[in-house]
Amino acid sequence: MSRDELRREMRDGVEFLGFEEYGALDGVMGIQPVKDVTLIRHAYVRTPRQRTGIGARLLAHLHNLASGPVLIGTWTAASWAIHFYEKHGFRVVGPEQKNALLRRHWTVPDAQAAASVVLVEHGAISKSQRKTWPADGDTEYRV
Repeated sequence: MSRDELRREMRDGVEFLGFEEYGALDGVMGIQPVKDVTLIRHAYVRTPRQRTGIGARLLAHLHNLASGPVLIGTWTAASWAIHFYEKHGFRVVGPEQKNALLRRHWTVPDAQAAASVVLVEHGAISKSQRKTWPADGDTEYRV
């Protein structure tokens, strides 16, 4: 991510948290409240430090800061990322829900939307909430 893109993301409300150990920044993950959900954004762990629990610690910390259901968007081709989030209690939503969620909570070009998946935390939304949430009724969340 370029510095300009980082600044733009921060202006748009993404707060980044990092994991530093021995003076090196080994991981970073962002959180962004949008409407009635919290988005996890831009999750990265340095390759040599992957599979050491850094991503899990960052995700758990941000999850504790979240208000409302947590949504994550990533590339369909990023099978490693999808597996990571599924291992931590998230589930990929179907194509119709994905498109509705992307329109409601993200600003992405059509080509990026087509190449993306959205994950929702499992069990975050009760059956009663599914009937009434979100208030405008344009998206139904199923987990």
